[in-house]
Amino acid sequence: MSLYLTAGLVPELPEVETVRRQLAPRLVGRTVLEAGSHNSAKFTPARETTGATFGLAGRRGKYLLLPLNSPTGSPASGKRELIVHLGMTGKLQFRAGEPDDSNPYLRAWWYLDADDGAADRSENETLEFVDVRRFGRLRVVPAGDYSTIPTLHKAGPEPWDPDLTDKRFWELLNQSRRVVKTKLLSQRPIAGVGNIYADEALWIAKINPKNTRLGQERAGDLLAALRQVLQAGIDNGGTTLRDYRNVDGGEGMNQHELVAYGRAGQPCLRCETELVSEQLDARTTTWCPHCQRR
Repeated sequence: MSLYLTAGLVPELPEVETVRRQLAPRLVGRTVLEAGSHNSAKFTPARETTGATFGLAGRRGKYLLLPLNSPTGSPASGKRELIVHLGMTGKLQFRAGEPDDSNPYLRAWWYLDADDGAADRSENETLEFVDVRRFGRLRVVPAGDYSTIPTLHKAGPEPWDPDLTDKRFWELLNQSRRVVKTKLLSQRPIAGVGNIYADEALWIAKINPKNTRLGQERAGDLLAALRQVLQAGIDNGGTTLRDYRNVDGGEGMNQHELVAYGRAGQPCLRCETELVSEQLDARTTTWCPHCQRR
């Protein structure tokens, strides 16, 4: 029986991109009539958005970027962005009418005008941020200025950035002496990769996660594998092992396609050798000792 190791999982690029794609058409052009939040400083930035109009939702790595356009003359006039990190259990969901104050896990909310601009409050919606474990966080920043969010500010290229060639990826990987699995999770050589998709890509590329340096050809193999697994994750609506849900409350389907992550003790799907698991820099890592030799 497979045991999925879900402790500490944060939605990765495919999950966040799925949320972005569902959120974008329902949010763009809508004005925040009221906003509120839990008193934690991680969520109070939601209150800074009242009166702003949402632009088209974007994504960078594991972060949602929600443009805010405030009218001239308002206290927060100009272009800003609401940055959303879902944490381990954060979910964005729409609710007809006003926010559900009875939900003990409601951390932030945005009461929006109706799509057609109707004044009747019953036709409006609330975008809610529900987070059981409170590891998610929000930030409002000047548009494009991520200097106060170090992980976002220092994130490497997006996986499909045309400037991310095999050579460039190889150069970025070799800027650190740490094991390749840890390099991927750092977000520095490539943005958006976490524990699940790192294990999957390393298995596909036949690279041992404990390797510290790769040649340019092997780095190219890994980059191709990363793009493959991330695209499959997007196509499948993300990976739901325990907590992740999309905007409509549905689960992803990519968990049924996993070949390495969470399969320790099971046979490798290539060579039938038993997959092994070990903690690398405090992250559970699974690989095939035969196919992924050092």
